[in-house]
Amino acid sequence: MNRASLDKQPHEVASMFDKVAKNYDLTNDVISLGQDRRWRKRVAEAIDARPGEKVLDLAAGTGTSSLPFTRTGAYVVPCDFSLGMLTEGKKRNPWLPLTAGDATRLPFRDGVFDAVTISFGLRNVQDTEGALRELYRVTKPGGRVVICEFSHPTWAPFRTVYEEYLMRALPPLARQVCSNPEAYEYLAESIQNWPEQPELAALLQKAGWTKVAWRNLSAGIVALHRGSKP
Repeated sequence: MNRASLDKQPHEVASMFDKVAKNYDLTNDVISLGQDRRWRKRVAEAIDARPGEKVLDLAAGTGTSSLPFTRTGAYVVPCDFSLGMLTEGKKRNPWLPLTAGDATRLPFRDGVFDAVTISFGLRNVQDTEGALRELYRVTKPGGRVVICEFSHPTWAPFRTVYEEYLMRALPPLARQVCSNPEAYEYLAESIQNWPEQPELAALLQKAGWTKVAWRNLSAGIVALHRGSKP
């Protein structure tokens, strides 16, 4: 298969990301019109990592998303299930402790991390609830979670325009900078099938997280969900 189907078989999704690893960060910058850097900045602010804290950055890809946490003096573990992404990340930042791992079976002990985060990756996990439970398991009591994910604009006219962009403009744009544009057809379809903001909040609560709240970014194109472990 060239494109992972929406039932998200792990080996298919991993293979898809292996193929786009080299230009992944550049492609994201282009198709988001530069907004991805602003979104990641908001993630770092929400995590508010402190010196000496342990942070898990799940679905970290090449590790680009992990770099802001290292600058705070925190110890960050970038984790991803795409070996192609990790290999590319190791070339760029060989000092990062890049770790291979499945979001539904994380290779860490209970209660290890002060904070856990996943940006634009939860949507690609086959078992969303299982991943939220795993993040809860590896977090220390009193720890926090931040999830940054594509979501749904709340203003109906803008939502219509945005969905047209996803289905009509995004794939041709991706073809200009990506060797596997079919991956971005999957991206568009998976965004449309992703739960609304309140639904994801409910899944976080079901997994055990408390003080769950969310903040819309870019009019709801992206939503930042957060929660705490009692």
